[in-house]
Amino acid sequence: MTGGSGAHVLDLVRRPVEPPQLCVITPGQVHHWDGADGLTGHVVLFNEDFLLPHTDDAATLRALAGRPGHPAGDQAEPIAALLADMGGEYRDLRPGYRNVLRACLHILIARASRTGTATPPDAPPPARDRAAELASAFSRLLCEAGGAGRSVGWYARELGVSAGHFQTLVRRATGRSPGSLIRQQQTLEAKRLLSGTNMAVRQISNLAGFSDPAYFCRFFRRETGMSPGEFRNWAGRNHHDPRIESIAAHPDGP
Repeated sequence: MTGGSGAHVLDLVRRPVEPPQLCVITPGQVHHWDGADGLTGHVVLFNEDFLLPHTDDAATLRALAGRPGHPAGDQAEPIAALLADMGGEYRDLRPGYRNVLRACLHILIARASRTGTATPPDAPPPARDRAAELASAFSRLLCEAGGAGRSVGWYARELGVSAGHFQTLVRRATGRSPGSLIRQQQTLEAKRLLSGTNMAVRQISNLAGFSDPAYFCRFFRRETGMSPGEFRNWAGRNHHDPRIESIAAHPDGP
């Protein structure tokens, strides 16, 4: 992110946008923008096949994905130059561009890893916040297969706290109730299955944690403003939730 304001929420952890800032998101993580205004920057999308020449890069990315944002610090200018070079290679598609992009990506990951080393080695570890820990553990369980179909009580028992204490800590860390976060995950899972598979609505209803397909359809319409069928038709033409403002392309570049 090179400009703008607001907050970025990654796996329920909210962090203010403070450009220049780097964010790493790995498969399975859930993120969204909160109150974003005037965001500018670059998005680099790739699959793990692109990391095969440098196997340690995947582990570096997973470590960086543990928190929502990294101040670019003294890496801001080198990263900006590298991203500009990658953008040019991608637009021009000159011979060998894939190899150049792979090499640039490896350098980008190496520079990104330097943004997480500002803390002196002898500094005391950060204080552990019980609410944040619990919310993080809840997020990981919620994103597992079948997580959307579990109840608030199930999560409280699995995490070893009372239901009331669970509600309090999750709301303290995220500003939202566990129930609302479960509903969000149910909606995301349903959207993923509707847009990425040919499963019948009855099957999707069950996988999203609903035993009654009719209730699932009412739930989905309430959460998205569309029926499952309408969303599936729409998703064939788009990839962005129409209720959420997109990040517009900057007029002067990507």
